[in-house]
Amino acid sequence: MVLACKQGDARAGLAARRRQARVARGRPGGDRLVLAEGRAVIVTIDGPAGAGKTSAARELARRLGFEFLDTGAMYRAVTLAALRRGVDLADPQAVAELARSLHIELHGSRILLEGEDVSHAIRTAEITRLTHFAADNPAVREHLVQLQRQAAAQGNFVTEGRDQGTVVFPEAECKFFLTASPQERARRRQLDLAARGDWRPLDEVLADQNLRDQRDASRPVGPLRQAADAVVIVTDGLTPEQVVERLEQLVRERL
Repeated sequence: MVLACKQGDARAGLAARRRQARVARGRPGGDRLVLAEGRAVIVTIDGPAGAGKTSAARELARRLGFEFLDTGAMYRAVTLAALRRGVDLADPQAVAELARSLHIELHGSRILLEGEDVSHAIRTAEITRLTHFAADNPAVREHLVQLQRQAAAQGNFVTEGRDQGTVVFPEAECKFFLTASPQERARRRQLDLAARGDWRPLDEVLADQNLRDQRDASRPVGPLRQAADAVVIVTDGLTPEQVVERLEQLVRERL
């Protein structure tokens, strides 16, 4: 699924490319859930870093036969492109112009930037530390939110991020807020970094996480907020399988 393309071919090629690339295909025979009036279903999963949103959203989409929209990957891809092209991340206008020019594709767990698979490149500690420049940029956020809404209009989606249920899809049929204790989230992040060959002390990971939490909650656009009608799920002590099973149960009960 192409979420962004160069401005010159944005309208002409977007629909065709979306038809060619599918995201998070459902299991064989899985039922696609559609509301009685025919509107596509949107499930939003928000929450702080390390709560398990991305993995839970991806697996939930697979089980439901929905598509998966990893919004955080979009901001990471913009950040990576800025670093590679020497764009000053502290220059909001330059970063916004770059974001509008990029060609980004999401294919399940694979993220393509200008045709290159950057799935691992966008998950480094450096990109995590710098992504706030793109995420806090009002023009970048406005552009990417528009693309997220355009993508979700194509069918049933599970989407995850910080502001999906409050800003991007306030009318979503099912909203969840996944969270966990700071220590548990930091432990998960440490394990994730170590698996990528980047071992860091837990106290360092926790300090970075606390700073990120403060930024996410206080950013001027799209801050991390729990939607008033979101179901809160605390993932401490739960296996990833248990989290997804709970989410799936709630979605199917509601729809």
